[in-house]
This record gives sequence, C-alpha cells and structure tokens, in this order.
Amino acid sequence: MESRTLRLERGQRLQAVCVLGTRLVTDINGGAPVDCKWFSMRHSPNIEMEILGSDASQQKVINGEKLWPLSSKTMVEFHMTQHSAEINDGKITIAYYGKGADAPVDKSGVYLTGIGISLDVDADRDGVVEKNNPHKASWTWGPDGQGAILLVNCDKDSLVSRVVDGDDNLMLSKSDLLDMSKMILRIHGPEKLPTGYLLMLHVSPTDARSLGVFYLHSKVYTHVLGRRKLFYKTRYTGTREMEFYVEGLRFPDEGFNGLVSIKASLLETQVEGIPETPIFTDSVTFRISPLIITPSTLAPIEVYVCSVKENYLFLKAINRLVNEAKLKVQICFEYVNRGDRWMQDEMEFGYIQAPHQSFPVVLDSPRDRGLKDFPIRQLLGPDFGYVTKVADSDDVTSLDSFGNLEVSPPVTVGGKKYPLGRILIGSSFPTTSGRRMTKVVRDFLYAQQVQEPIELFSDWLLVGHVDEFLTFVPAPNGKGFRLLLASPATCLRILQEKKQEGHGDVILLQGFETKRWTVSKVLSTDVIVMENAYAQHCIDWNRDILKRELGLTEDDIIDIPALFKLQDGKACAFFPNMVNMIVLGKILGIPKPYGPVIKETCCLEDYVIDQLKPLELSCSFIDDVVSYHKQLGEVHCGTNVRRKPFSFKWWQMEKP
Repeated sequence: MESRTLRLERGQRLQAVCVLGTRLVTDINGGAPVDCKWFSMRHSPNIEMEILGSDASQQKVINGEKLWPLSSKTMVEFHMTQHSAEINDGKITIAYYGKGADAPVDKSGVYLTGIGISLDVDADRDGVVEKNNPHKASWTWGPDGQGAILLVNCDKDSLVSRVVDGDDNLMLSKSDLLDMSKMILRIHGPEKLPTGYLLMLHVSPTDARSLGVFYLHSKVYTHVLGRRKLFYKTRYTGTREMEFYVEGLRFPDEGFNGLVSIKASLLETQVEGIPETPIFTDSVTFRISPLIITPSTLAPIEVYVCSVKENYLFLKAINRLVNEAKLKVQICFEYVNRGDRWMQDEMEFGYIQAPHQSFPVVLDSPRDRGLKDFPIRQLLGPDFGYVTKVADSDDVTSLDSFGNLEVSPPVTVGGKKYPLGRILIGSSFPTTSGRRMTKVVRDFLYAQQVQEPIELFSDWLLVGHVDEFLTFVPAPNGKGFRLLLASPATCLRILQEKKQEGHGDVILLQGFETKRWTVSKVLSTDVIVMENAYAQHCIDWNRDILKRELGLTEDDIIDIPALFKLQDGKACAFFPNMVNMIVLGKILGIPKPYGPVIKETCCLEDYVIDQLKPLELSCSFIDDVVSYHKQLGEVHCGTNVRRKPFSFKWWQMEKP
C-alpha cells in the first residue's frame, strides 16, 4: 500500500484527501507543543490507524483517555476503509499532554475525505476493461501474462481523410473507436472535494510520440493526450467513469520497444497561485502490437496481380488458379502500376492484433517504382492498415524489394518455440561487402520481436531475393510443412539420367531460346556445370543455416530442380525457376520450366509432381517465360497473397 506524508499543524485541523488503497503517515512529535510527553487519539469508524515508535507498555489512562508516550520517533499511519459519502466525514483528533498534566495542553486534527481512483485497462487481455487489475502497470509475456495492448491506428476508417487515422488528431468516424483500446478512469467519492484538487492524465514526452488519447467532450471525441499534449486536466465531479480511447501511433522500431505508459494523478494545491503537486498517481502500461507477417502456409484470402501489355495469358492462368482455389483476385491495371509488374516486390502482407480487434496491414517497401502508390491508394481503407519505412534512395537496392522477405511456418528450435515462424531476409556473404536490405527496414523487422529474423545469403543472385531459391508448402504430416529449395545438383542428376536413357537430344526451352540447348549440350558445357556448382554451393550455405535456425532435418526439405547462369558475376535462372511459385493452400501455381519433354510430358514437371504428390498438393504449371522469366522474375515475383492470421495470439508467446 502506497503511503504519503502528512504534516500536522499545532492547534489546527487540516483538510486532506485520502485515496483508497493508500496510507497517510504523520509525525506526531512534529505537531506537538514543547515538553509534551504524552498524546491521545480519537478517529471516526471509517478510519484504521496504527501507532509506530511508541512504547505500548508505557501507556496510561487519564480521565478515561488512553495516553501513549511521545518520542521523537513516534509516527501514526492511517487509511480510510471506504470512500466518503460527504466531504470531511473522516475525523482524527490528537490531544497532547505535558508531564504530569491531567488535561491536554493542545490539540491538532485532520478532516479526511476518502475517494477511490483507478485508471483501468484490459490488462488480463480478455477484451473487457476490468477494475483495478494489480498488474496493469507492468507488461509480461506468456499464456498467463498481464498487460494491455494497443493497435497502431494505421487504417483509414473515414472516406474524408487522406491519411491513416493515426496521422492526425481528429476522430472523423466512430468506427475508428473500434481500433482503439478503451481506458477508464473510475472515481468514487462525494459530489465535491475540498478546494484545490484536480485530476490529470499525463504521459512522458517520449511516450507522447507513440500514442494518442481521445475523450468524448460535448458530443465530440476530442484529442486530449499524445504528440505535443503531455497532460489533460479535469475537475473532480464526484462518482463517475470517464471513458478514454487510446491509439498507437507507431510500431516497435529501433530504439522503441513498443511499451508506453499513461498515468492518472490527483493534484493538490495549498494556495492559489502556487503550483499543484501530485498526491496520488495510478499507472497503466500498454504494449503496441507488432506487425506479424504471414507465411505461405497460412490459408489464402485474396490474390493480387498486375495487368501489363504482354501478360494476358499469365493473367488468364492466375484467374483460373484463383477460381479453383475459390478466392478473390484484385488486378492492378496499367494506369496504376505504370508498367511495374512486380507485385511481390512492392509490398508484404501482415496483420496487427489486440484482444478486441485485428486487421490486415500492408508493409510497403522502399523500392518506389511504378507500383509505389498501389498499397496506399488501393489497399489502405477501413480495417486495412498501411505502414512503410522511408529509406535514403542511395541506400535502396534490389534486396529491399519484398521478394527478399519471407516467413517460415511455426517451428521449434532447440526447445525454443517460434509459434509465428521466423522472418527470412537475404543479405550479402558474411565475409564480404555487398548488398544488404537497408538498415531502416532491417531494424524495423527485428524490432517486432515475435518473428525473430534470419539473414540468409542472397547477394550471389543477380536480383538477390530469397524467393529465388526457397519457398514453403503445407504438408499433412511431420512439421506440417516442407521447405522447397532450388537444386542445380538435382536438375543435373535428372538430365544425366535422361541422357543415359537415350534422351540426350531432347531440347530445353523449346521455342524460347535462339541457342539450341539439348540435354547433352547442357551437361557438356563446362561453364554451365561450373556456374551451377557455384550456385549449389551458395544454396547449400543457406540450407545449413535454415536447418540450424529452423530446426529442420533433411526429411523436411524437398529439392526442386533448377539451373542458373551467371550474368556480370551474379546468378539468374537458366529456365523458369519452379521454386518461385504461388502457394494457395494445396493448390500451387508453378512456373512452367519448359524442360525436356519425354513421352509427351516434361520430365522436370513430372519430378516435381512426384515429389509433392505425397503432400496432397495440386501442381499447375504456368507459362511465364515472356512476361516474367525473361525479365528476371517468375510467378511468385509477379503475384502477392493476403492470408488469414495465425490462430495463435502473439502475446501468449514466451518472452522473445
């Protein structure tokens, strides 16, 4: 129980407010006349008291009064047991006695008014604001954790606004309240207090950058706290509940762990013109929801793809696939995409979540090409959020496109659980300088905490994206997924087998290459063999990292045949790279490799179908040679998928 010092004045009756749940402590000797050796006390029934620093064995009774010996260490602690029905209904009287006196030589006293003050939030995370949770001022992780949660108010509920809701101090739509966390200031007490008391909500200057608070005033929700507003004062008007709505303004990031606090204080001023001082403070703590990015193994909701001049047949194939999966598709036409077809590279989908609300959020990459306005103009809206990280244009490379940002399914590694998976980003080789994802994006991803990133080696690739050599697909057994890795070694082995079977003259990329590439020619071309040995070495480096960091075994990995060629010292796909696929549940849209056709079917397609058949996956091969492959991308690069959130609640994680 918190305590507060109250100084007595000889011959005076003080007026004081006692907040329930706190103690007042007074120095009895400090208010006593000189040479007084004894004191007596009386108090009303709504007060409990304890006398400290007085020898109880030396008590005596005079005229029916119990007297206590007075020393320099004598203190009295007292508190009120219930809130007052009216002002000053708690009374304490202290009488002082001199040596040998049988009547008091002086008196002092206190009039007390008891009130209850509680700043309350949904600290137990059940969607309801409970009363005075003892853990509301702290924040802990785990299934039994306590502490309230805020959402970054990054959607746009009002059609009038041109920015995300959290970018201004206005409440333009009542539906915006649903995205905010409710906070209640509960007050119990008489209709008024003695003069000189105010209530104040306040935040630190640091936390003010990260939150906003609204309050219904004169039928209008008014911004009262946050940004440049560090406090909000209001008069005490008796028993009531004041409902506030709190929004997050920024995601966890470098230098900001996502924790913010709000305090409610009762202020007292003794004399008009003298500054107020706090006599009681109650606190609550929120953690701002991280952005959670969804892996390809979660159930799909909607597919996004661009329409450009030469991809009509590709669009037709994607539509057919989407219809088969019974999903929605959103086509971005040229007047919006301005010739930029790389939907995967422009953005990544995730979501934010609190016990009372959840909605999808699009993370916009800093690449800023033709599609740069699509996320904010076409996706941002009611219950659809938007966030971006602004980087210096000189620092942005191809690795900042979000084909270089993937997420694993949930894994357990060495006993540590990652129930929301782990972020995968491509980087440069550890011992060399090279391209890396720009620092502001990397810092942002690490700061979300709940999907601890893994940095892979992707700078060996011309484009440099992790989706060029890996993807995840759902599986009915084992860990519930399989990691698919591009494998030049597997491809060369298959081609060697076909040559030995007498199919050395069968052509790869029939009709798409001016140079005639037969199975035998590929195998006998030393530069191809050497370049793919290098590519396999780079992929194996990542294979080992993924096995270690995701807790995988070889049984969790399926090799997908692929070939690469070097261009200016960097690798790109020799034929359409099948691992760069779109995953729609059990339906896969795979780049058609145009490999050797033997007995009327492509042997590379047959191999992939055979490998994925035990997983009950349906393989559809999509022609993307002209529209994407020849421009250094494939099916996954040209599409994007919004997916359902995890069923697991992020705040139930053990501490990351």
